[in-house]
Amino acid sequence: MSFRSFLLLFSLFSPVLQAAPSVVATIAPVHSLVSGVMEGVGEPSLLLKGFVSPHAYSLRPSEARRLEQADVVYWIGPNLETFLGKALHNRGNRQNVTLAEAPGVVHLPSRAGGVWADEHAHESHADHEHGVGDPHVWLDPRNAAAMVEKIVEILAAIDPQQAARYRENGRWLQSRLSQLESELSTLLAPVRDRPYIVFHDAYRYFEQRFGLASAGAVSLGPERMPSARRIQELRKHIEAIGAQCVFREPQFESRLVDILREDLAMRVGVLDPLGGGLPPGPDQYFELLRGNAHSLRDCLDQTQAGAAKR
Repeated sequence: MSFRSFLLLFSLFSPVLQAAPSVVATIAPVHSLVSGVMEGVGEPSLLLKGFVSPHAYSLRPSEARRLEQADVVYWIGPNLETFLGKALHNRGNRQNVTLAEAPGVVHLPSRAGGVWADEHAHESHADHEHGVGDPHVWLDPRNAAAMVEKIVEILAAIDPQQAARYRENGRWLQSRLSQLESELSTLLAPVRDRPYIVFHDAYRYFEQRFGLASAGAVSLGPERMPSARRIQELRKHIEAIGAQCVFREPQFESRLVDILREDLAMRVGVLDPLGGGLPPGPDQYFELLRGNAHSLRDCLDQTQAGAAKR
């Protein structure tokens, strides 16, 4: 029997010495990682459920109260959950953990404009200044591993009676994340050189980790709709580079994607940076990245696409 299995079995028969910490995680991928660390101890609460965008959200009074009462709040940071500043300030001395600032998290700069040259799409520059750049850090499994270490550190400090379990769960998660990276690297290898267009620039960490060739975005930001001129520029770019796939997002209407691909021989896939349609819990993060990887592979793999048409 593994040490992790022993800990989980032991918890069924050991007396409850104290209640599990009250923990809130803002977005589903963070909630998934926290759930994995807390497995066998308690369950964190998820703040943003379903296909809700963290870029423009208004807290309900009940959600504000839940935040005020939590022992720990895990969030990415002010670049993503822009609506949370006041609510977190009202928590006083309680723990607010900015996971984008966790040691080992690598930051990439935001890309300017909606059309990216090859050297920008594959740029290796990393921005280590906190609070700047692209906030979608969790889409790189190695960043997720660094976040897990921070999650474990905080929970072990506020709940020392369960510290051994948090640490063992953290090691198990680290192993799963390493296996996930290997799995997705193999899956995506055949389509690394295939250019494609995304709805908005949320996937740079995923692209960088797996060497993908994203070439532009329909929208300049999740709340910034492009002009007719921008759409026309992007259409010319698509024709010039031979991009055959454009990816929409379930959080946003597909009308812009339909306009973009009109009269162009483009397939449509779906990418989701948050996994709003997946059941929350310890497996959500892994299914999120797998789902996005399979969506990319299915759309970009011209052999499969051709077979599907016949």
